[in-house]
Amino acid sequence: MRVLVTGGAGYIGSIVVEQLLERGHPVVVIDNLQAGNREAVLPEATFYEADFGERTALEEIFEKHNINAVFHFAAETTVGFSMTDPARYFHSNVAKVVTLLDAMRGHGCNRFIFSSTAAIFGEPQYVPIDEEHPQNPINAYGESKLMSERILDWYHRAYELKFNAFRYFNAAGASSRLGESHKHEDHLIPSVIQVALGKRKHISIFGADYPTKDGTCIRDYIHVLDLAEAHILALENLEKHPAGRYNLGNGEGFSVLEVVEMVSEVSGREIPKVEAPRRNGDPAVLIASSELAKQELGWEPEYDSLEEIIQTAWEWHRRHPDGYGD
Repeated sequence: MRVLVTGGAGYIGSIVVEQLLERGHPVVVIDNLQAGNREAVLPEATFYEADFGERTALEEIFEKHNINAVFHFAAETTVGFSMTDPARYFHSNVAKVVTLLDAMRGHGCNRFIFSSTAAIFGEPQYVPIDEEHPQNPINAYGESKLMSERILDWYHRAYELKFNAFRYFNAAGASSRLGESHKHEDHLIPSVIQVALGKRKHISIFGADYPTKDGTCIRDYIHVLDLAEAHILALENLEKHPAGRYNLGNGEGFSVLEVVEMVSEVSGREIPKVEAPRRNGDPAVLIASSELAKQELGWEPEYDSLEEIIQTAWEWHRRHPDGYGD
């Protein structure tokens, strides 16, 4: 199946591209490299440096490559910035998605795998969070993704779009070739690893007074290869589940301090910590129930411990201390 991957030069997108290629799917990547890395796009993929919201670029891709399915990863994703500049998030994460969907419609492509987020749920009313949990986002990022999910549902009803939306919790880890390298790193695990590598002086702990076991936020970490596997299973099961929404996580939560301690243990290096104020829009606890994905897609995470996840991330960053910049 010929697959278009938006944001395929980014962390998750590039590893999904890698796994699609390994399974024999021809892949076209579109990425404006605002946040992605050209070096992360494997040479076996066809690459277009363009914005996924540019209709002209999309028309060229669909006409030249006869695309059968779209995996959509390109998005504005930083929670904090979404609180200060929500317009940017609604434009990128909602308006441009409509442009992409309409380009698909114009070329008879009706398979869509969507990268959503656990931020659509807001503060959890219970954990683990399943698909029936109320959706009350507390930041513009989560709101923008929820709006796109609702648009997908309408396109399914009106235009027979087949889609699966995945609500990620916290993606982490690396494959043997590709890893997490952001121009402005604010994700916890790579940030802590940068401290271990001497690239940062300390790690900031944003809030140590949450109602959790050690006062720091608790998150559910899932290995990026397990995420990629879920997306490919979704493509294979679209006929059976043409409007699926799935939460993807490990089912187990770890606090910020536990992550810092595990990076220290894996790397064998001390991690200096500095307490900082809470960030706006950060829920205290986010833990997923992924039972529906297991039941309907036959998905089973291979990496089920924080140590395994951090070990793969550490190995990649140790070999690439400057990310793709080296």
